[in-house]
Amino acid sequence: MNSSRRSTRPVRARAALAALSVWIGLTAAPAQAAWVSRAVDGIMGTRIYVELWAEEEDRARGEQAIDAVMDEMRHIDETMSVYKPTSEVSQVNALAAQQPVKISSELFGLLSTAIEYSRITEGAFDITYASVGYMYDFRARTRPSEPQIQAALPAINYRHLLLDAAASTVRFSQPGVRIDLGGIAKGYAVDRGIEILQARGFTHALVNAGGDSRVIGDRFGKAWIIGIRHPDHPGQVIVRLPLTNTAFSTSGDYERYFDEGGVRYHHIIDPHTGHSASKVRSATVIAPTATRTDGLSKTAFVLGPEEAMRIYNGLGDVDAVLVTPDGRVLYSKGLEPAAPAKRASP
Repeated sequence: MNSSRRSTRPVRARAALAALSVWIGLTAAPAQAAWVSRAVDGIMGTRIYVELWAEEEDRARGEQAIDAVMDEMRHIDETMSVYKPTSEVSQVNALAAQQPVKISSELFGLLSTAIEYSRITEGAFDITYASVGYMYDFRARTRPSEPQIQAALPAINYRHLLLDAAASTVRFSQPGVRIDLGGIAKGYAVDRGIEILQARGFTHALVNAGGDSRVIGDRFGKAWIIGIRHPDHPGQVIVRLPLTNTAFSTSGDYERYFDEGGVRYHHIIDPHTGHSASKVRSATVIAPTATRTDGLSKTAFVLGPEEAMRIYNGLGDVDAVLVTPDGRVLYSKGLEPAAPAKRASP
């Protein structure tokens, strides 16, 4: 089957920008209203894009709503970035092995959600991966040695996070533990952006942060169309899906990486080994919220496509499209085409 012509029912999903792994098809809009959009670089280390539908008299209010979304994104970055020494997460990493650290209700809630996804994915998603992950620098093309990995590996285990709801504290059960919310915070930020737009009365919109996106409404009778890019060819779309009122995340081994000695070292770290996970090339997860899709999109890299699909198909509100190392394109039960799995051309 030619995936570029493939038709399927609208599904749950999150949209991303063309340059960030997703192509979004636009449809014509009535002349008396317009799409208001803005892109800002550098928040949470990525590009934030917001697009909303506003009547002519509401365009100024639309711009103000986008201002509010960007402010919220900056707040989350200041709170949760491991690259900012004053962030809450950096303070937790500095102190939680010695004592309980009191944290905001927002961070407590997201840590609780992260632990939930660790359980759902049987440990494939684990924010304590940072206990080893912090030693990788993909821009500088540096990585830890095998002895360094083995020495730090015991600190990777989400069960080392001890949360006290009554005191609103977090503590690490042993030294050497670090956390990094990079695998879930962008999705959370996207959801917060959508909540802000909905609270201001906007019902047709897109919020994107890197590979994590969410859409509300449709394009006045037509679904948003997202295209999943080929892992090796950014301009090549291997499948298109129509989406409304949904979120999706795409993770790939082509986002932050370097190649050395025939091996690709990328940012999705297997919590069990401390090495880059390589059991798929790309994973797109579709679900009601961006927090959910972000937290689940790394599972297949660690567990492999079969085990990941078992988890996705068992959740009820999740769909997925996976690209395997040998080029197969696999679909969850809710998206399976009638034809056999397509192979992405090299």
